[in-house]
Amino acid sequence: MKSNYKRIGEHIRILDERNKGLKVKQLLGLSISKQFIPSVANIIGTDMENYKIIRKNQFACSTMQVRRDKKMPVALLQEVDEAIISQAYPIFEVKDEKELLPEYLMMWFSRSEFDREACFHAVGGVRGSLEWEDFENLRLPIPHPDKQREIVKEYNTIQNRIALNQQLIQKLEETAQAIYREWFVEGIDLENLPEGWQFDKLEKFTKMKYGKMLDSELFLEKGYPVFSGYGVRGYYSEYMYEEPQILVLCRGVSGTGEVRLSPRYAYITNLSIVVEVDKPSVSKMYLYYYLRNSDLKSLDSGSAQSMITTGDLYFQDALLPPSEMQMKFDKVANSIMKEIENKNSENQKLTELKALLLSRLATVKD
Repeated sequence: MKSNYKRIGEHIRILDERNKGLKVKQLLGLSISKQFIPSVANIIGTDMENYKIIRKNQFACSTMQVRRDKKMPVALLQEVDEAIISQAYPIFEVKDEKELLPEYLMMWFSRSEFDREACFHAVGGVRGSLEWEDFENLRLPIPHPDKQREIVKEYNTIQNRIALNQQLIQKLEETAQAIYREWFVEGIDLENLPEGWQFDKLEKFTKMKYGKMLDSELFLEKGYPVFSGYGVRGYYSEYMYEEPQILVLCRGVSGTGEVRLSPRYAYITNLSIVVEVDKPSVSKMYLYYYLRNSDLKSLDSGSAQSMITTGDLYFQDALLPPSEMQMKFDKVANSIMKEIENKNSENQKLTELKALLLSRLATVKD
């Protein structure tokens, strides 16, 4: 073991401050992606005084089911000064920030190699949990604080650029949505349609098919994106479509009926229905925004698991403006989508750069 590797337990202390008097109101959860998220827990009748307080620059983690999830959820609170979190999560902080920066420690926790090591030490069968003592015995290199600050600054520069691109992507999406509504929604009387406008059923101009089931064991670290409609779930050696496709989320615990546009060269899972435009006079981008603004969630069968079928969709009416108007919008929307793709591509490269920086922490020198 290299001389600058130290036990995590030497540099952290566990905390257990309870929310006595209900002083703190904001309740957070902890995601497997190592982020704090608004809690969705049902807290009716729950004694909130028993919840733990977490403060800025403190960590929360979960040592349960590490082997099953192949990740150890752990996050550093930086967005707010204080919050409360379930008593099931250990809270800890760095003992001396002059020796170890919390941001640097969080970078170490973000490494895929850290998750693999935590998974290796997890015990307890299929759901394997990580004992706290084993967590404290994990080691990391701790260079001089000046070096830590340099590394954190470089990492944050990448993170900030990704965040800026995400903001620009949101603005571009909002712009395309606003143009759609201005051209095709505002001022349109559905009882007295303008000349050339008509309703037609989706079965007349689309083909629909379900995505394919893909075992997560086949996922790769790099390759073509496996897209479920809920986001990229992993990567695979093959793709199904070269161009972006309209997807309707057709099953899952939430989001059924929402509409997404897949990335290029994507493998689509069976959580989505692919809606392919089969008539040259209908614009794919127009149909995408029309479906996004439709109430497809009402098609949910209401069974134990939310579900929408191709049959449900085929018989839905769609409002079709004149073809030339659709194609004009298609050109504008595709121009915006190209900018979005460019920003997403840049973010993918930045994410790879971030992963490279994290992997190099193992060999960092003063």
